[in-house]
Amino acid sequence: MTGESAISRDLPTSVKSSFGVALSTAPMEAKAADTLPADAGRWQYEPKWDGFRCLAFKAGAAVELRAKSGKPLARYFPEVVGMLHELKTKEFVVDGEIVIEIAGSLSFDALQMRLHPAESRIRKLSVATPAKLILFDMLATSEGALMQQPLSVRRAALELFVTSAGRKDLELSRATLDLAAAGRWLGQSGQGSTDGVVAKLLDDEYRPGERAMVKVKRLRTADCVVGGFRYLANSCEVGSLLLGLYNDQGQLDHVGFTSTIARDDRARLTRQLEALRSAPGFTGKAPGGPSRWSTERSGQWEPLRPQLVAEVRFDHVTGDRFRHGTKFLRWRPDKSPKQCTFEQILGK
Repeated sequence: MTGESAISRDLPTSVKSSFGVALSTAPMEAKAADTLPADAGRWQYEPKWDGFRCLAFKAGAAVELRAKSGKPLARYFPEVVGMLHELKTKEFVVDGEIVIEIAGSLSFDALQMRLHPAESRIRKLSVATPAKLILFDMLATSEGALMQQPLSVRRAALELFVTSAGRKDLELSRATLDLAAAGRWLGQSGQGSTDGVVAKLLDDEYRPGERAMVKVKRLRTADCVVGGFRYLANSCEVGSLLLGLYNDQGQLDHVGFTSTIARDDRARLTRQLEALRSAPGFTGKAPGGPSRWSTERSGQWEPLRPQLVAEVRFDHVTGDRFRHGTKFLRWRPDKSPKQCTFEQILGK
């Protein structure tokens, strides 16, 4: 393998010289599937953790953290860098997930708060809500690269690495060969610490940048009130519907969006929505504040009378919101907007 990826090109020379080919990689990725692969004895199943994917490198005094995109993460998680510095093991490359646990559950919102320009703010948060690293693969040790070894060998090396570290802020990801156990994990995912289940072939090597794993998410549906909409960029037609659910105080909170609107339906739907324009739209939490949905980030949105109910499909809830964009399924004219409450997605 030749050349450098975005992950490796800015790393210290000491790290590059120690690991060589291991740094010319991008993380192995996963392709989506509807069901878990079931070939007995061929697959290892792991939870898909609700955090930031991270490759961690150490060579002597040099420690680096890199996101899946190749962007550096070390400045945002100084406590993780410090923990890796303290390990007796001097050289390694590992693949894992940076997570923050609050009240017994992983908090993606707490991770998002770390992406802050002020170092003083990051340092304060690193003490108040410290992150930890959950590991699920080992790419290299001081003895050389492991990427061409089968998963079963890499997993054994990883288990030894984590056990010898003996730290609460460095964890080994759960894994099982039992399809039934993996199915139970899948049923418990989508709200809280995990975002689905990942399956990996036991005899497969680490294939950087390839979708060599399989990921399955638990998909659910909810009926939501359309409390507003946004226009397409540089267009007079609707681009996305803003979704809401009623909270315990009877207020309509913004919980997410859907932009899966058929092209042939946009003109007619735009006319229908424009006829319903009326403030405030959302009477509780409204769009326009800090949001993780960068592609939907805009202060410009049109409030609607809370009359339309849409059934959408979603995969993950965090902080009383849909983590990702949802898929529009159908309109529910038979459903009263007041029936659209948080009980659908929070299991109250």
